[in-house]
Amino acid sequence: MKCRVGIAPPFRTRARTAPSWRALSAALIVFPLSVGTAPGALAQPPLRIGASVSQTGPYARLGQNQVRGYRLCVKHTNEKGGVLGRRLELLVEDDRSDPATGARIYEQLITRDKVDAVLGPYSSPITEAVADVTEKHRMALVAPAAAATSIFKKGRKFVFMVLSPAEVYLEGLIDMAGRRGLRTLALVHEATVFPDAIARGTVQLATKRGLQIVAVEAYAKGTTDFSPILGKIRTASPDVLAAATYFDDAVAITRQLKALNLNPKMFAVTVGGDLPKFYEVLGRNAEFVYGAAQWEPELVTLLRGGELIPVARRYPGVREFVEAHRQEFPGAELSYHTAQGYGGCQVFVEAVRRAGSLEGEKVRAAILTLSLNTVYGGFKVDRDGVQVAHTMLVFQWQDGRKVIVWPDELAPGKPRFPTPPWSQRP
Repeated sequence: MKCRVGIAPPFRTRARTAPSWRALSAALIVFPLSVGTAPGALAQPPLRIGASVSQTGPYARLGQNQVRGYRLCVKHTNEKGGVLGRRLELLVEDDRSDPATGARIYEQLITRDKVDAVLGPYSSPITEAVADVTEKHRMALVAPAAAATSIFKKGRKFVFMVLSPAEVYLEGLIDMAGRRGLRTLALVHEATVFPDAIARGTVQLATKRGLQIVAVEAYAKGTTDFSPILGKIRTASPDVLAAATYFDDAVAITRQLKALNLNPKMFAVTVGGDLPKFYEVLGRNAEFVYGAAQWEPELVTLLRGGELIPVARRYPGVREFVEAHRQEFPGAELSYHTAQGYGGCQVFVEAVRRAGSLEGEKVRAAILTLSLNTVYGGFKVDRDGVQVAHTMLVFQWQDGRKVIVWPDELAPGKPRFPTPPWSQRP
């Protein structure tokens, strides 16, 4: 079943009642533009962009955020006249958080639906599967949600990273730990491609910094009982515990740390810890937890000495983006996954504009020469398509708020260190 959403402006009164993504999970969603397009663009057929993004399954929450970023970028691009004299039309399907389904959908988008271009799915595992499809068709794939560098190191020519690589996700945590004289580190991680890459990179960063690795424990996707792993961590007694997670395991591990009265001086999670839902679910148990983030909406309100930190050069348009999201999706979650969708779309649009064409080789060549700042931050890739310009952030939950604590030049606050034992927390 297919459905066409929106002949009226895509994000006006209609968007204020958020759609049920699960109700649309099996549907094809099309987001055309109907207002604000330059008159010349109306004479040309729309430029149709296909994507499959998880709207059901384990990645649904984050995939839905990414789709909102795509939608908002399409709207804003069309209001400025589109690209190559054509308005954009976005076709999105649901891969149900499954790599094989994602690959099949992209094959259909390209061969059956005859889309002019594609944007990437959510997650490294699904991008890994999809990249084989887009490579076969020699179609550029800007991949806003794939941070595992292994995807880009296999000789592929048409896939491009937007995120900071997984290997540097916890760079800020290691830097802060080293500066505070901490000596030992333990890692736990889901045994899938993206968390594996985080773990490998963190071990290398920590070793270079002089931290001793006292434990590295992997767990299967879908694990809910972490007590056997955390029991081993208790025996190792690390100063720092880092968990390469998604949302559900980030919550479960935090809860079970308290249940086992495990008290590292610093504890960090990766994906999921940045979501407001993390604090809503855990309440005060989320206090002192560090998180790695690619981007934060708090970038628009950074104050130091009562003055706004000048972030405009790194994140041009970020304030307008945050406000537009609030207006178009009232009450909807805004996370770095939303911004990565928007930023990835910006990269694609600029590459097509510079190439003057949708031909795969020309778009590829344009992307390889891009060096720009988007709402999401810096973008530049090496010859393999690996991101080399984006800056990671580290935040800490403090009094129910995310406070950016690294890097120093973007940090309005300081980490609350060391993390007190569970028995001493309010």
